[in-house]
Amino acid sequence: MPQLFLNENSCETTADPDRVNRAMTELVKAIVAVARVDRQGTELVSREPVNALQLAQGHPIGKWIGTPAAKDLWKRLLQMQTKWPHQKVFPEGETFSDVEYYHDDELATGLGIAHLMDGMGISLPLEARWQTDRIALVRAELVDGEEGLERTEVDIRHAARAEHVNVHAPWIRAEHEAALRDDLHTLRTGAELWDRCADLFPHLRFLPHVEAQVRELKQYWVHPVRKRLAEMDRAVRLWDEATELDGPLWGSTVTPEHGARKRDYCAFVDLDGTTEYFDTHLRFTPDEGRLHFRFVKATRRVHIAHIGRKLGI
Repeated sequence: MPQLFLNENSCETTADPDRVNRAMTELVKAIVAVARVDRQGTELVSREPVNALQLAQGHPIGKWIGTPAAKDLWKRLLQMQTKWPHQKVFPEGETFSDVEYYHDDELATGLGIAHLMDGMGISLPLEARWQTDRIALVRAELVDGEEGLERTEVDIRHAARAEHVNVHAPWIRAEHEAALRDDLHTLRTGAELWDRCADLFPHLRFLPHVEAQVRELKQYWVHPVRKRLAEMDRAVRLWDEATELDGPLWGSTVTPEHGARKRDYCAFVDLDGTTEYFDTHLRFTPDEGRLHFRFVKATRRVHIAHIGRKLGI
């Protein structure tokens, strides 16, 4: 299910009205190109309702809607699934209040959420910096046990024109096919999820005590955990060890524990009987959900040591 997140920073420029209208036409053509691959699953996410968008300073979307070029495109846009504000697509109970994203030293909320939700950023092509199929961002995050913010550079899929969508076509098709193949919305309990883990996630291995953690998952955790496991399994399946030297490209943000927290909470006896640190973790929500793991390159398998609340609380 491709989620497209509108970059609000691309709508804050001052430009000639005709140029703004042309840019909006190009952007909507890009959105439609995504929807051609996955009509039912493509979702447009913005800070405000689509019919209330400001495309540039003093230029509401109504000015574009009234142009001849917009007639059919506006109808297509209205037929799409749309959500606003951004928080509508967050996992239940999550606010992401401890992380922000910046582009060219400007807060970039829409693009940042595209990274958090493993989606695609979309922008009006009014400035040269948005004329690209990938965008680099600086992620600033409060890290447990550390003072201040930890800053890392990340990049996201991005489109401002239809030709940018062509670059991401394999990802769009994969999202569509995965949704058809792995429609697990009938799952209701952790026990049901565990009983299907071996078949659904062949690249994942679980330490013995994790079975009880999965079986006893609260109902509102079942789908967030299932999604994270599916993302991890897919990342390993697609991993190219020749080009991705640091390991698979995980489908969500992965961070290490630091210092005392790693030493005090992250040592587990692995499947071969050796004690290893499983300090690498990703999040699921609500209630401080964490999944701790280590990737074993030699066997192309992920070993999972903890699925539950944040360690130590």
